[in-house]
Amino acid sequence: MFDMILQGKNAVIYGAGGSLGSAVAKALAKAGARVFLTGRKIDSVQKTADEILQMGGRTEVDVVDAFDENAIDSHIKTVEQKAGSLDISFNAVGIDVIQNIPLVDISTNDFVNPITKTMQTRFVTAKAAAKTMMKQKSGVILTLTATPGGIGYPYTGGFAAACSAVETLSRNLAIELGVYGIRVVNIRSGGSPDSSVFKNAIDTRPEVMAPILKQMEADTALKKLPLMADIANLAVFLSSDLAEKITAVTVDVTSGTTAGFNYRVASPKN
Repeated sequence: MFDMILQGKNAVIYGAGGSLGSAVAKALAKAGARVFLTGRKIDSVQKTADEILQMGGRTEVDVVDAFDENAIDSHIKTVEQKAGSLDISFNAVGIDVIQNIPLVDISTNDFVNPITKTMQTRFVTAKAAAKTMMKQKSGVILTLTATPGGIGYPYTGGFAAACSAVETLSRNLAIELGVYGIRVVNIRSGGSPDSSVFKNAIDTRPEVMAPILKQMEADTALKKLPLMADIANLAVFLSSDLAEKITAVTVDVTSGTTAGFNYRVASPKN
């Protein structure tokens, strides 16, 4: 469907060793983009690169701390020198979050830390990409949040606030950068049962995860959770010229959960 739609585009992926970062990187590469993969640990990032090379894609790997502004700037300069442009920037860096505790009981540090860390890495990577794209007068910056960014979701600790902050940053960046031909779009995802976080939990505690996944599916309008491929396909579309008039918005891929918990509506019987 999206074969070679990103031919000639150059993308930087932060957190490319994680399950979602890897999925998006592979989808962008399959669509023709040259992908520059980064992460703190070379092994997991190299695994993603090897899979891209095996399918005939173009990729390079670098160790980059996505919290270090100088390291990010230096890497983008390298990308410019090698590729001539930076067309797509996507940050999939994961942040540890303390959840499943009522807000009145969670510690201040456990609430604030994920907000601070999330905003730091999202801001410095977007800022660095924007400076290069402003010179080009083109480019796409993609951000990522989850369901709690758009709906009241209990016991999510600082994660919900971090999601809301990222969505605000995305909108404001889009409004400031639009005059330079730069688009900024946020992807709001739902929990993907094929992500490493869920797969690990399912493997180690299947009896606990089974009812949790069942409830999450019941919360959706479509009665099914989005997979990583759904998120990756959306990233490809938003990075392409097909979406050239889409900016300053959050595109929801939560199977309708953000519109409201839907557990009261039962699935039709066959």
